[in-house]
Amino acid sequence: MIRQSPWKNRPIHTMEVNMQYKTIILQLLRQRPKLHDLLRRKRKLLAVVDNFAGELKTRHESWKENLTEDRPDIDPSQAASAALEIALQEVESRLRLAFPPNDPQPLSLDAAIAFIRRHTSHA
Repeated sequence: MIRQSPWKNRPIHTMEVNMQYKTIILQLLRQRPKLHDLLRRKRKLLAVVDNFAGELKTRHESWKENLTEDRPDIDPSQAASAALEIALQEVESRLRLAFPPNDPQPLSLDAAIAFIRRHTSHA
């Protein structure tokens, strides 16, 4: 039986899985210290992490489903691993589009957040 969190109506297991996606995105942002620091100082880090983590989770689940449909003989853990690699590449590309590393213009945080919201599926 899955324990229930006293402060949320979601099972703890679901929260742990969501935290893994957030951790991955946070590590990607930490690879770009200037961006990470800017987001942190502007108090936008959590919103950006949440948005990209949600996108990563959605893309990962979609790729898992596609891979297992295309190759029913594939081991589920192998499909999950391959799906995460593909989803991560997609999200990294989106991160680079939202926050170009060598943009000659100063980074507009509001424009970047708007870009993320426009390009993130809420389904």
